Amino acid sequence: MNKKLRLALLAGGKSGEREVSLAGARGVLAALDKEKYEVRQYDPAVDLARLAQDAAELDVAFILLHGPLGEDGSVQGFLDLLGLPYQGSGVLGSAMAMNKNMAKILYRQAGLRVAEWRMASPQDMIDPASLAAGLRFPVVVKPVAQGSSLGMSIVRDGDGLAAGLRQAFGYDKEVMVEEFIRGREITGGVLGNDSLQALPLVEIIPNKEYAFFDYEAKYKAGASREICPADFSAEITGKAQDYAVRAHRALRLRGYSRTDMIVSEQGEVFVIETNTIPGMTPTSLLPQAALAAGFSFPQLLDLLIGLALAQR
Repeated sequence: MNKKLRLALLAGGKSGEREVSLAGARGVLAALDKEKYEVRQYDPAVDLARLAQDAAELDVAFILLHGPLGEDGSVQGFLDLLGLPYQGSGVLGSAMAMNKNMAKILYRQAGLRVAEWRMASPQDMIDPASLAAGLRFPVVVKPVAQGSSLGMSIVRDGDGLAAGLRQAFGYDKEVMVEEFIRGREITGGVLGNDSLQALPLVEIIPNKEYAFFDYEAKYKAGASREICPADFSAEITGKAQDYAVRAHRALRLRGYSRTDMIVSEQGEVFVIETNTIPGMTPTSLLPQAALAAGFSFPQLLDLLIGLALAQR
């Protein structure tokens, strides 16, 4: 009889996405094959000492944390110190993807199209005139290192810029302002370590009361509609999947990722950001795309854990 893999499931944490993380952990725990895995759950907000103590008794970790201290390389470095393999990207890739400014610089160097952007300073909250002078409205104002659209807003004109900046700076010490691209929002998943597979695209259509795919539109039941595979021409589909793979490589990622993009009204594909620990309930975007590619949710989890162990 094969010995069960001893798996540490990390969920919770200290970020604004704590509840999303815990909800995802419930779905993962239910889907993991009890014949294959012995699962121990840890909350990094309170359990890091216990995890360190138990590390020698564990085979692999599954990180289900989002946002700062979970998706930014922090816990990845901790697990590296413990010698415990984990699914997904390492310290460098996680940190670069989490920093939206750095990620956009790397996307552009890789030849990917991105919306024009500028970095804001706290002084701009008091006097936004000089920042506004160089912008073409509407713009998206967002914290540089947050997920789930926390602190993000669409600002239609210069009069609303100060309020948008105050909201974003409430979540992060770095804030970016980027051109708003009108179009259809899509996301492209990627699986693999060295050999990469682009998954079918998902189109996200928030209900009309939402200006964009914000926190509520992401997590409130019925607030958005998802279409997978997304209904685009073969040319746009191929380009977006290629962009997802190139974004993954540009950020030095591994295991899996999910890159959010906009297909503009002119048919151009713009890369917005890349998620290194995508949502992991059976109905989340990457599991939907994996299902369309032939992977059930339990099979997807098995694959990600296998990719983690292959990195040893």
